Amino acid sequence: MLVPGLQLFGTAFCALRFISPRFIAMAQAESAKDWKSASSVYDFTVKDIKGDDVSLEKYKGHVLIIVNVASQCGLTPTNYKELNELYEEYKDSKGLRILGFPCNQFAGQEPGGSEEIQCFALKSNVKFDLFQKVDVNGDNASPLWKYLKMKQGGTLGDFIKWNFTKFIIDKNGQPVERHGPKTDPRKLIPSLEKYW
Repeated sequence: MLVPGLQLFGTAFCALRFISPRFIAMAQAESAKDWKSASSVYDFTVKDIKGDDVSLEKYKGHVLIIVNVASQCGLTPTNYKELNELYEEYKDSKGLRILGFPCNQFAGQEPGGSEEIQCFALKSNVKFDLFQKVDVNGDNASPLWKYLKMKQGGTLGDFIKWNFTKFIIDKNGQPVERHGPKTDPRKLIPSLEKYW
């Protein structure tokens, strides 16, 4: 015997099951717009370098470095080399994850599209995760980057000053430190050790 209303509930549930991916995508898009109310980086979904959606919940329990990268900057050789070294050295033993976000807002030093960026990354033997090119400043800035700047303001203003600004995120998804472009990645080790 059916409980009154159960059949209707079952029909509604089935309908929701088919609608839910779209509903979830809309909810995620809405939450990304509302970056000021995010409780951690895990509230954000971003696109990887191939254009696929990635929920940052994927990184729960890991210490992260989130960095804006560029392939044609004077700081590129040192930063890419040392970010790779950090990732290789600590990805397994400490669970370090590095998220690189290409950005072309600083002297046009990341002019290429995703394919060109991937080719550069391949030549540079990049092993850490790369995402689609974003703006980190201005009205069109990525909601994630707006959130990072709100949580860890910079010297002389919250805006990102140049390529290779690095945010350290703790295992709870909280931005805990911000380091400027001239801080080489290997110099972050003492800071990272506080959060492992």
